[in-house]
Amino acid sequence: MIVILGAILGAVTGTMIAKRRKGRLADILQYAFVYALVFALAGLFITLIVHRSSI
Repeated sequence: MIVILGAILGAVTGTMIAKRRKGRLADILQYAFVYALVFALAGLFITLIVHRSSI
């Protein structure tokens, strides 16, 4: 669940940053994808840490 939320939050963040920098559609899509990927990866690590520490 954290991974999905991270991906959505990352896509929104990337979109906002690209629009603020006045990027074209390709720039906006690329920023959204990369930020979604990074945030999802961070969410994956957070999920692993939470599940490992609860044992």
